[in-house]
Order: sequence, then structure tokens, then C-alpha cells
Amino acid sequence: MKRAKIVQLLKSETPMDEVLIKGWIRTRRDSKGFSFIEVNDGSCLKNIQIVADSSLSNYADIARLSTGSAVIISGKLVESMGAGQKWEVPADRVEIVSLAPDSYPLQKKRHTDEFLRTIAHLRPRTNKYGAAFRIRSELSYAIHKFFRDRGFKYIHSPIITGADCEGAGELFRVTTLSLENMPKKDGMADYSQDFFGTEANLTVSGQLSAEMFALALGDVYTFGPTFRAENSHTSRHVAEFWMVEPEMAFCNLEGNMDLAEEIIKYLTAFILDESIEDLELFAKFVDKSLMSTLENIASSDFERLPYKSAVEILNKSGKKFEYDIAFGKDLQAEHERYLTEQHFKKPIIIFDYPKNIKPFYMRLNDDDKTVAAMDVLVPKIGEIIGGSQREERLDVLEKRMGAMGLPKNNYWWYLDSRRFGTVEHSGFGLGFERLLMLVTGISNIRDVIPFPRTPDSIEF
Repeated sequence: MKRAKIVQLLKSETPMDEVLIKGWIRTRRDSKGFSFIEVNDGSCLKNIQIVADSSLSNYADIARLSTGSAVIISGKLVESMGAGQKWEVPADRVEIVSLAPDSYPLQKKRHTDEFLRTIAHLRPRTNKYGAAFRIRSELSYAIHKFFRDRGFKYIHSPIITGADCEGAGELFRVTTLSLENMPKKDGMADYSQDFFGTEANLTVSGQLSAEMFALALGDVYTFGPTFRAENSHTSRHVAEFWMVEPEMAFCNLEGNMDLAEEIIKYLTAFILDESIEDLELFAKFVDKSLMSTLENIASSDFERLPYKSAVEILNKSGKKFEYDIAFGKDLQAEHERYLTEQHFKKPIIIFDYPKNIKPFYMRLNDDDKTVAAMDVLVPKIGEIIGGSQREERLDVLEKRMGAMGLPKNNYWWYLDSRRFGTVEHSGFGLGFERLLMLVTGISNIRDVIPFPRTPDSIEF
């Protein structure tokens, strides 16, 4: 008998003579001559009710089943005699795979997110986190579908790199050298003796690699883990996170903004269509305005305005912000949320940022003060996408790198791409965890990634 997923059984239009269910006990209650067991297999939010008759040979063991115990059930799918469910399964056989002890920490009550982070290995078994990680899986698929349908090629960019894409220096060092007996040269660590013969780090972005392939294959994207050694304890930062990074050849800033708007609207509409049951859990218990927020994003034309205009709006708002804003300062989350939630009441795209607050690779505008950068801001989250048209002019790129103190020898291959067949090209980075925060209403990034990596926390 082939195993059936509970999500398939609950959607069935007709009874079935033989079903095989493998899952875990959520609850069990006894009635006269019966035991009613709620079983979940992780395929959906809802459980299926199993009716175990006292005539079963191992009924005494069944009566001991507790929350968290694993079982294999065989029986028929029939219309339920009770209220609350369409189908139930009178069990012909209940095989007890394992019996969870009374110390099982996930009992039938609501647990705090803080507590569940201490048992991150068990929290996917709760309704909330099971739903969150099913949505994460669906959005992962949707991202690949979005790009494949548009002719993009998927690139696997390196995890270990010698380049600092952002120029911020918040890097995790990768080394095989002895930290207790580090070889030195001129008083500094001698990385010539290291595995790669030079300094190596975990990547903060796959963008530079994607640029190389865009200049060969046209439209490409990367989707993988990135790392930043930022000693931050906020609800918006983790040390390991996932980024979606498309790169398009023969594409200017306008085309870049078009694609950024398109993917956010596509992914929002996709999850509204494909994961409505899981979304409704978050709309009920996490953020009661979630559905209206997502429908607004999916249906809106995103407002577009230059950074200078955004600063002017903020300064004229009459609102007291914690962080002052002026031309040349980066926008903070409070500024981004004001613009999206109060002023425009929909997603916006801000472009043409001051060059002094943006990385070296962004294309310098004719005013010599701003670069062709853009950020997509959405309600509840703020920035969800950051991108730019890339600097394709070799001489301008070299000047920018020199001004920022970046050694050209570390980027010789990047500069080569401007020597040999350079074209205008653009791309952006979409923070996958921030996307998940948007579609679930979850306010802490630690709760949308399976095993969050934060300062002083790497237990799981």
C-alpha cells in the first residue's frame, strides 16, 4: 500500500478503501470503546482524525500514545460522523513507531517564540513553524520558476571567496592556519602559508560572480547562502542568510527596477494562491492586517522616486524620527516604513542614491554625486531589495575602487570583464528571509530561517 500524504487525503472528493498514513500524534482522547487520534505528517496545517477501535489487538498500547509519538496507520478514508472534519480514518492497524515521553516539550499550548528558539530542532513540529517552513519551501520553488520562465540561467556562485563585494569588511575568515600559533610576516598573519595562499572569507554576495556569467549567458541568477560578521542583535539581522541575486546584460536601471517590481508582485501573488491555509494561520494569530498588506503589494503599481525627493518628503513630514535624515545619509527602517505605510501606503522604489553610501560597483551618474542604485521598500519590512546598474566603464570603476581603498589585484578578474566586451548591465539582491517576514507577518528574522546564526548563538 502506497503512503498517502494527509494534504492529499483532506482534498479528496471520494472515500478510499485503503490508505496508509505515517506521521506524529498531535492529540489523543478516549471515548467509550474508541480512541480518537489527531495525526499530522507535516504536509499541511490540518490533522486527520484516526478512530482506533478497542478491538484492535494492541489497543492497550494505543491508549498510551502521547503527543509527539510516531505512528503508521492503515485503514479506510470515510466521511466523518463528527463535526469539524470532512474525512476520518477508522484504523485497521496502528503501528507504534516510537512513544514520546511525558517530557516532550511541545504540549498542546502556545509557546513563546523566545522559548522555541531554544529548541530550534523541535520547533518545526509546531503549527506556526511548520507553516512558516512550508511557505519557505514554496517560495524557493517559486523563485526558480519565476526566473526559468523568463529564460534566466541558474548560477552556483562560490561560498568561499577572496573578494569583499560590499567593501564593508564584515567578513568571516576562512583559514586552516593554527590560531594558537599563527605564522607571522612583518608582524602580520602570513596568509601565504594558508590553504589558498592568501586571505579567504565566506561570501557576502554572489553578485560579482553573477556579473561574470551575465556577460556571457545574458540573464542569470544566484540563490544561496551569504554571510556577514555584523555584531548585531536586532530582529532584522542574522550572520547567515539567503540571497536571490539576478544579473542582466544589456539592462539599465529602469529595466532593473521593472524586474524587481515584477518579482515581488509575482511571489506575493504566488503564495496567496498556493499557501492560503498556512497564510491564514499567520493572519489570525500573528498579523491581522497580513492579507490586506499582501493583496495591496500584489495589485499595486510601485511608486518610484529619487532619493533626494524621499529625503525631502521625510523632512517635510512633521514626524519626529529617532534618526535624523539629510542628503548623504542612508535611510533607516523607520524612514522606509513611514514612506511605505503612511505617505504612499504601498511599495516604493527609491533610486539615484549618493555615491558615498553605496558600494564601488554601482554606476556613477553624470552629476558625479549619485549612483544608479535602487532600493525596493515594502510596508512592514522596509528595504527588501537593493540593486543597481553596474559600472561598466573601466576607467571610472578603477577610480571608484581607488577612492574606496580596494586593492585592484584582488579584483583583476572583475576588471577584466570591463576590458573584454563590456556592456551595460544591472542586478539586485532580494533578501529571502525578509521576503518571508513580509509574507508571514513574522517580525523577527530568527523565526523564518531554520537554524538562525546570530552573535553568541550557533548551538544547532
